[in-house]
Amino acid sequence: MTDERRTKAWAVCSVVAAALFWSSSYAVTKRVLTDVGPLTIGAIRFTLAAVLLGVMVRLRRGRAARPDARQRRLIYLSGLLGITVYFVLENIGVKLSTASDASLIVATYPLMTMLVEWVSLRVRMPLLRVTGVLLATVGAALVVRNGAQVGSSQRWIGDVLLLLGGLVWAGYNALGKKAGSGQDAVTLTYYQTLAGAAGFLLASLLEAPNWHAPDTVSSLLLAYLAVACSVGGFLFYNYGLRRMTSSVAVNILNLVPVFGVLGAVVIDGETVRLPQVIGGVVIIAGVALGLVERGTGAPAPVEPARVDEHV
Repeated sequence: MTDERRTKAWAVCSVVAAALFWSSSYAVTKRVLTDVGPLTIGAIRFTLAAVLLGVMVRLRRGRAARPDARQRRLIYLSGLLGITVYFVLENIGVKLSTASDASLIVATYPLMTMLVEWVSLRVRMPLLRVTGVLLATVGAALVVRNGAQVGSSQRWIGDVLLLLGGLVWAGYNALGKKAGSGQDAVTLTYYQTLAGAAGFLLASLLEAPNWHAPDTVSSLLLAYLAVACSVGGFLFYNYGLRRMTSSVAVNILNLVPVFGVLGAVVIDGETVRLPQVIGGVVIIAGVALGLVERGTGAPAPVEPARVDEHV
């Protein structure tokens, strides 16, 4: 296997790993929302994540060069978009809507990302990639359709917030790719999480009158959200994102509903119906098709990360 193919394979595996972690976040967040407010969840989750990432950055033998002032501003802005703004919309959206609706709406994010790339970055989209994204979106709809539950009267508001989250996520992908030039995944994720945590800490003050110590289960689930879904997910995702176009990376995230169904079978003992199985197969086919690179649609070479020569 050539170095280029090996790099691409690791990038794909990294984004798939992020999808695996993130697939569990909806159900976990829904459970924690019964005990903790949506803004407070974000503040606790990403403050813990920022502390963990800060320790990782300090303990590394070869420390990456500190980004300059302009790049830090871009990184902080991408963190506010991809963490604070996005997860405010997601947490409140999941609270008002249903986990099934959230999974379905997430499957439309590749289409939003493609639009943002085309408008802002002038990225040319090969027909195979467009077809793959559309196919994966159809598959995701099949996976969650049978599990859809009737929500409250505020369900449509939650759906709108989740759709807005897709536009924010598309902006994060475009900005994060530019902001992360020359930075390794750990450093990039740390600065983004630092900005996102700061934004959430300020926003969580709105829920201060309702603050209380979470129960044991909620505390453990918050730790899981911080360690696995935030640190692990964003590290893997940023590593892969820097080595492929963002529309390909987000297309792989259509595996989230598939992993969600598998988790429901293994953990909760749920029964999977035939349309969901078919949907899972269609998603995998769409993701595979979306990974095909043709001509000018291939991503540009990645700039090597800058590393200090001293510890």
